[in-house]
Amino acid sequence: MKFTVASTEIQRVLSKIIGVVPAKSTLPILENILFELKKNTLRLMATDLEVSMAATVEVKGTEDGSITIPAKRLMETIRALSDVNIVFTADLASNKVKMMTENGEYTLLGESGEEFPTIPQFKGEDRIVLDGSILRKIIGRTNFSVSTDELRPAMTGVLFQAQPQGLRAVATDGHRLVRFTVKGIKQSQLRKDIIIPAKALNLALRTAEEAESTILVDATHVQFLFGTTTLTSRLIEEHYPNYESVIPLDNTKIVSVNRETLLASVRRVALYSSTTTHQIRFSIKGNEMRIAAEDLDFGGEARENVACKYNGEEIEIGFNSLYVIDMLSHMDADEVSFKLSTPVRAAIMTPAAQKENEDLLMLVMPVRLNV
Repeated sequence: MKFTVASTEIQRVLSKIIGVVPAKSTLPILENILFELKKNTLRLMATDLEVSMAATVEVKGTEDGSITIPAKRLMETIRALSDVNIVFTADLASNKVKMMTENGEYTLLGESGEEFPTIPQFKGEDRIVLDGSILRKIIGRTNFSVSTDELRPAMTGVLFQAQPQGLRAVATDGHRLVRFTVKGIKQSQLRKDIIIPAKALNLALRTAEEAESTILVDATHVQFLFGTTTLTSRLIEEHYPNYESVIPLDNTKIVSVNRETLLASVRRVALYSSTTTHQIRFSIKGNEMRIAAEDLDFGGEARENVACKYNGEEIEIGFNSLYVIDMLSHMDADEVSFKLSTPVRAAIMTPAAQKENEDLLMLVMPVRLNV
């Protein structure tokens, strides 16, 4: 197997799929990337058996073949090179791979391409077509709030639902929830609810281009098509919790505040919160919101006042500052509205004015305040 390729081109493709490769695996070959050369087309593939990614790049091919190469050392070597042409030569009998440049030669020991796990053939039953920018927005609005608790597997991914008005994505970890609906999708033929793992969505977020993206779904897998790059993931086959039942409908205390001002204030005050609870206190009265925190263990405390619009009765409520910061950071509205009820009931956060063809709702559970 032999081909020539520019270092910048191979690095561009490797950077897309390297995120799939597990750092440590009980199956060592998964720490490799599969190289398959047919004429002048080189196909690279990585998998962790749950998520797989493949991409192609045009090269100057001399001799076809396939081999797997250790991903970490390969990427570190190519990243350290300047913009040069690389001649790859693989001896398929000894599995030795040589990378030669004008000034250097680097040898790696790979493994046979035949030992690499085969990726099942994919036949999409349902299809969604949307702009890459919209897909990135959907993932960016939701994926940060998925659970990392493997005992609740359904919540470790994002729920995608076809709605009469568009495509809905939902994520929750039990302490916060995001529901984001996008209307006017170009083509949506999703006939069932699906849960896509967070890792696959993070990779899609990094890979999606401005151009049109296609999502294909079958009984057990989802596949994203981004130009010459394909991302395939196993779906989470669990029942998603009834998220609608936890969204309160009677939060009548509404506070409007500038998002960037509030975010900056919470970040500063949170520096003085407990490192265990990260608790901050919102005290809202008239057109002023007081944000306070104290660390009883080390004696630190901080408070700031932020202007707001509010005409309800005075309320004091506590939150985990990390959740508030996360949620405000993943909104792009100038003004946000908090809809509150009592200090022990969930608070709703929305943009004060929803963007065209979008409906974003974020929910955060309060924490019990220190007396």
